Amino acid sequence: MAAAPHLLRLVLLGLCVGGIHGNQRSAPRVHLSFKELLDTKTIRPFSFSFNTSDYRILLMDQDQGRLYLGSREYLVALDMHNINKEPLIIHWPATAQRKDDCRMSGKGQGECANFVRLIEPWNRTHLYTCGTGAYRPVCTFINRGWKAEDYLFRLVPGYQDFGKGKCSYDPNQENIATLINGNLYAGVHVDFMGTDPAVFRTMGGRPAVRTEQYDSRWLNEPVFVQIQHIPDSSERNDDKLYFFFREKTLGAEPATMCWPESAASVWPVFVFLKPYTPLVLQNDDGGQKSLVNKWTTFLKARLVCSVIGEDGVETYFDELRDVFILPTQDERNPVVYAVFSTAGSVFKGSAVCVYSMADIRNVFNGPFSHKHGHNYQWTAYTGKIPYPRPGTCPGGTFTPDLRSTKEFSDEAVNFVRNHPLMYHPVYPLHKRPLVVRTGVDYRFTTIAVDLVDAVDGRYEVLFLGTDRGTVQKVIVLPKDPSTLEELILEEVEVFRTAAPVKTMRISSKGGGLIQVALHRCEVYGKACSDCCLARDPYCAWDGESCAPFTPATKRRSRRQDIKHGDPLRQCRGFNAKVENRLRETVPQATVKWLFQKDGRRKVLSRDREVLKTGHGILLKSVRQSDAGMYHCLATENKFKHTVARVELRVLDREIVEALTSPDSPHEQPPPPPPPPPHGLPPQPEIRLINQYCQSYWQQLGTKPPKRTSRRHAEGQDY
Repeated sequence: MAAAPHLLRLVLLGLCVGGIHGNQRSAPRVHLSFKELLDTKTIRPFSFSFNTSDYRILLMDQDQGRLYLGSREYLVALDMHNINKEPLIIHWPATAQRKDDCRMSGKGQGECANFVRLIEPWNRTHLYTCGTGAYRPVCTFINRGWKAEDYLFRLVPGYQDFGKGKCSYDPNQENIATLINGNLYAGVHVDFMGTDPAVFRTMGGRPAVRTEQYDSRWLNEPVFVQIQHIPDSSERNDDKLYFFFREKTLGAEPATMCWPESAASVWPVFVFLKPYTPLVLQNDDGGQKSLVNKWTTFLKARLVCSVIGEDGVETYFDELRDVFILPTQDERNPVVYAVFSTAGSVFKGSAVCVYSMADIRNVFNGPFSHKHGHNYQWTAYTGKIPYPRPGTCPGGTFTPDLRSTKEFSDEAVNFVRNHPLMYHPVYPLHKRPLVVRTGVDYRFTTIAVDLVDAVDGRYEVLFLGTDRGTVQKVIVLPKDPSTLEELILEEVEVFRTAAPVKTMRISSKGGGLIQVALHRCEVYGKACSDCCLARDPYCAWDGESCAPFTPATKRRSRRQDIKHGDPLRQCRGFNAKVENRLRETVPQATVKWLFQKDGRRKVLSRDREVLKTGHGILLKSVRQSDAGMYHCLATENKFKHTVARVELRVLDREIVEALTSPDSPHEQPPPPPPPPPHGLPPQPEIRLINQYCQSYWQQLGTKPPKRTSRRHAEGQDY
């Protein structure tokens, strides 16, 4: 008898979970675990059948459809369309003598191997590759044949080159490189101890050129991130190379180089941003008297990515993690996407900032930084700028009569040596990040951007990898003239066990590679409204299902609305059948409960008798008048639909006493269900409710409803 009142006081209705008010950016519309991702058949895991580690994507060859990987003592060529199809493998170990010498020098056995760190196209039939060589970098050529069908992938016999200035000694130090007209440009550490970082140009039949050695004004313990050739004008001699990296205390910078039309002359000009981007002119041959065999066009500028809090304090995301260069129709003006994170451990966050080449060029054409005054502080240089202006390419638009940097005046060369840093930083578009994450248990590690054509326009879709092994698919839309709306379309776990995502094309960890499709339209739901509300540029309602969208396909029934996500306008005539099961709503929806009795409905309000939780509603004191139909109504983008209907029947006291008496045939309770979430009834009462419900469903001859939705849900009171 004592247990009866407890059962009458606690009744849980439905399972209808709504979205989060406030910062909806942290809630993906769909979240798929690794197992659920496998079930969609849009992922291909690949595992090495040989003993290797620390592999990374080094080259994507669109012509042959090959993906080239470098790892510990192996090179691998995979079919870009199906990574499990006949991989081609080269075993390229360091010699036994070299490994012994490496260990004798004090390095660990795990480091004393040949870690492949560079694969670049040399011509139509050959690749150029470099590895750490057990702390003695080594390079060689690979014969890959004329076409993929040749299935040719082998080292050129008898050729091996010393890799200093092309590949770092230490496998733990990042390096970046690109081959242009037979010249290799690289950001590397060029000594055994890893204390001499440099931006190098080697090969091409010309003397090697590098940054000034042991000068922190040029490079201060950099971590190299990306390198990109970007034309500066219609004059090919104005072309530059941009290096993106972060530095100790200063942040991340981009650097650039001039790129001449002639393959015989390349002038580097470096530009750095904090995070920095250095600029180098490809036809830079160094100075005649000063900066001999050193870059004379090296400049750098600071990249700023920050947010201003409500208290007016500016918080900087000051560690550059990754850069993606999105081409546009104008090859001189690609869009620069950069991923940043915070440096400290107190405030954890990451952000994506977007930069225009016009803003970057304006900074490089602006004032130089100069230490001045008794406090030796950084100020804008106000003196005379020598001719040619630092960062100008010889033979270019502004210096057509100069054919080499060796013709630069001593004054111009010395100015570059002492003033490599620009005074103004480069700010992102709109002076704010495009995407921000704070207060979450992960950081962004890498980025890829895809341009997708939809019915109502072209959209930039961001794929953001995290340090916990997930990839988020995000689009950002203008909500009004002053604000942007971020939509996290999905988040997928790409590894069986959490590990940082290193690249967006293929993500690697320990035992395997993962190839993931760009879309999984069916996971958004089986109704036209679900597909429309998802606002995924890759997906559209085709009259029967949410399916991949192809712009060339002409079908009158195709429905898609990325800008507004309005199913009321798009889905007329495509009403979906209401499924007879309890469903979770997406995080972007708001939820309210309605009570229906005797044909009348009313909204359930928060009071002492009704507790609204993230899992439904809880009636704390049940009366016969509470019996009736309860409706869970979700609203998103002004579109309302019922996601759950629950009929409540209040048990008579006699039934409760029969269930809880010692003589009850239900003396042995069924196995206990999983622990209830916070705010639900205690375990004994859950067992009683579960026991009665099981009997009720058995009497009806049906199975209990199952939660089958994959949609991500988060609890909230309303």
